[in-house]
Amino acid sequence: MTRCIRLFTGPDRRSHVEEISLPLGALEKAKVVHFEQSQPHASFDWHTAPCRQYVVTLTGTLEFTTRDGETFTLAPGDVLLAEDTTGSGHRWRLIDDAPWLRLYVELE
Repeated sequence: MTRCIRLFTGPDRRSHVEEISLPLGALEKAKVVHFEQSQPHASFDWHTAPCRQYVVTLTGTLEFTTRDGETFTLAPGDVLLAEDTTGSGHRWRLIDDAPWLRLYVELE
């Protein structure tokens, strides 16, 4: 089973984190698929997800933090379901010496 972390906006308008199971074989419509890469030791300060999307980590290990201090780590093979398109947001930083190569799957 693939590890999936869901990052979402709760009723309190804050970003929260939970680990969920991805239903294997389920189909979901995608609008756009694209790759991006950030250099080793990169970081990105407070922001919300630009749209509901899966982010599949191919290389790099990251630490994510919400404004309330919830943290989680993503490693190669992990999937992030970014749904905190409003609210307090999150930030991330690379914590190893590899670039972060990832695949974005923007959902309808």
